[in-house]
Amino acid sequence: MKHRLAPITLALTLLLATAHAQQQPLAPTGRWAHQGVGSAPTPPMGWSSWNAFHMDLTEQRVLDSAQVIVDTGLATAGYRSINIDDGWWRQRRASDGRMQVRTNLFPSAGTGGAAGTSLRPFTDKIHAMGLKAGLYSDIGRNACSQAYNTDSPNLPEGSQAEREVGLMDNVERDIALYFGDWNFDFIKVDGCGLSSYGKDRPPVTSGRFREFGPTVIEGNANQSDMDGARALYGRVTQALRSVRPRGDYVLSVCLWGAANVRSWGAEVGTMWRTSRDIAPSFSQMLHNFDTVATREFYAGPGRWNDPDMLEIGNGDFDGSHLLEARTHIGLWAIVAAPLMIGTDLSKAPPALIDVLKAPEVVAINQDPAGNQGVLAYADSDRQILVKTLADGRKAVLLFNRTGSPARFTLTAEHLKMDATAPIALRDAWARADAGTFTDKREFELKPLEALLFTATGKHQLPRGYYVSERPANVYVARDGIRALEQDPIGYRALASWATTDNGGTRPAYAGWGGPRADSTPYDQALSVQRQAFRHGIGALADSRLQVQVAPGSQRFVARVGVDDSTRGKTAAVSFEVWGDGRRLAATAPMKFNQAARDLSADLRGVKLIELIARQHGADTTGPVVVTWGAARIE
Repeated sequence: MKHRLAPITLALTLLLATAHAQQQPLAPTGRWAHQGVGSAPTPPMGWSSWNAFHMDLTEQRVLDSAQVIVDTGLATAGYRSINIDDGWWRQRRASDGRMQVRTNLFPSAGTGGAAGTSLRPFTDKIHAMGLKAGLYSDIGRNACSQAYNTDSPNLPEGSQAEREVGLMDNVERDIALYFGDWNFDFIKVDGCGLSSYGKDRPPVTSGRFREFGPTVIEGNANQSDMDGARALYGRVTQALRSVRPRGDYVLSVCLWGAANVRSWGAEVGTMWRTSRDIAPSFSQMLHNFDTVATREFYAGPGRWNDPDMLEIGNGDFDGSHLLEARTHIGLWAIVAAPLMIGTDLSKAPPALIDVLKAPEVVAINQDPAGNQGVLAYADSDRQILVKTLADGRKAVLLFNRTGSPARFTLTAEHLKMDATAPIALRDAWARADAGTFTDKREFELKPLEALLFTATGKHQLPRGYYVSERPANVYVARDGIRALEQDPIGYRALASWATTDNGGTRPAYAGWGGPRADSTPYDQALSVQRQAFRHGIGALADSRLQVQVAPGSQRFVARVGVDDSTRGKTAAVSFEVWGDGRRLAATAPMKFNQAARDLSADLRGVKLIELIARQHGADTTGPVVVTWGAARIE
């Protein structure tokens, strides 16, 4: 009886704790809120079959790709997860619901016996090569291929029930099979089953599939059931934790930035897609990159923004476009994105293999601090992103987004370094020192080029660091967003499967208004009653940010107030600093157009602080934007 009651008691405790947190979202907990899903202290790296072979994958093609990974040194560079995408399944066995494999594609799966088929022989081969094995599924009843690849000969077959190969209604059974019996290490869980099987969609009107939802509507978060989608993925998370209690797995949430997953993905996944599918075009790559570039506070060790796999080797990034290929992986490196190769490696020339495994570029991506690069400068044509590395150096990327040469000025201020002291640059591509400068240095970049350096110099603060320099140390416990808005920032590329027979490509991702480093949530400069702040945190009122404190820190310091760019101008906001569950400092309520106030707190012995901007009363004029100006830990 005790063994039966224990899980129920635990579940009830978790339910009550969750309900309490929802009722009191600003209440400090004194505990780091992110509960890791799986194990990925650095961005996952590997290879995926989809962009290489789509539905035409075979066991031999996957094994050959894995062998190239080993033989070329890509595995040594970190690309170790070999992931099967859509197309492997034959049906769900009617007698017991066990998934069956297409043995014409994966002949080693034809084990016979009670199991019928098994992918364990395949994963054993992958593991014997020193690699990890990944699998694909869908959170709904049916998969993406059944809705969009209807001419493929490798679709699930059989009765309607046998063709329901997705996880829905079978989560615990399937996860136990995939991560227990079959011994996979990684799973990508797509979301087409939540979006593509509504009553008016062709798969359902054809009579071949059951209606479901839609729960998720791409580009329309307000009409999506966000809580429902989050709960379904959360069920997968719980099943994985049950089967793999040591956390030795990776869960990739593939919901293409829909249903505001960019804000809650860390609760249910190790990595989560921030955008629609990538394509082998520079414009689509820009689109996907832009869905990540302003989400620095939502990523860190064990929780990664995913702009989709690399297209290096395909289209605009093939062997005749080495500059574009370097730009592509350089962008993914600076924002700490997962590095998943998506090409047929048997056709990749050595020069592209060298791009993929460039050691100092990969090292920037895999830096153990886990910080995502922060925009230090941006206009429509140029961007400068800076990423703080674990050893205190900075990685800096200069990106020319245009088809013409462009001049850049890199400054010590961009790097948060002392302008009077020498700054040494090292070229990550050339693997060579690139000279020193003080104050500023000029560069001219080729069209579509991205230069990537590491920089060593003296910090501009005599002690400590700005909170915005270490976004991985911040967790957004509450973002303060009251009404969802689509994020207007981003390159509006035409999707590879779309045409211009409609009104155009419009912003499609919710989350506009989330906290930002060195910027307001709405991409304005930080300013309180005309006092500008180059560095700090921009957020909305009624937000709570958790910040891990470096050992030996003495105090937190900031100048706070309602930002000049705020839309809400009537409600007052008080600012609070809590440390390990105790209130350390607070201001009286402040209103728009009041001067910034100093706020400091003693951090001796404190491990976690929580920065709370508490709104007093309603504001019918709009969201209240607040600034933690020059927020730093000394």
